[in-house]
Amino acid sequence: MNDKKEIILLDAHIVGVIDKRAFYAVLRNDHRFVAFTAKGKCFETTKKVGDEIRVKFSPFDMSKGEILI
Repeated sequence: MNDKKEIILLDAHIVGVIDKRAFYAVLRNDHRFVAFTAKGKCFETTKKVGDEIRVKFSPFDMSKGEILI
């Protein structure tokens, strides 16, 4: 069997901070969502409002995405 996972990679920017690992972000088409960092990666870099990020989405849930570092 081919266990290929479908992912969507998009560019966004941070518009708000929820906590150390979670941020409010917006895509170019004004779609707003929650962006988060993986558990082990939260201390590698600090994100702040206005930063450009690349986000990985599942095609089934576009309300949250993982920030790729």
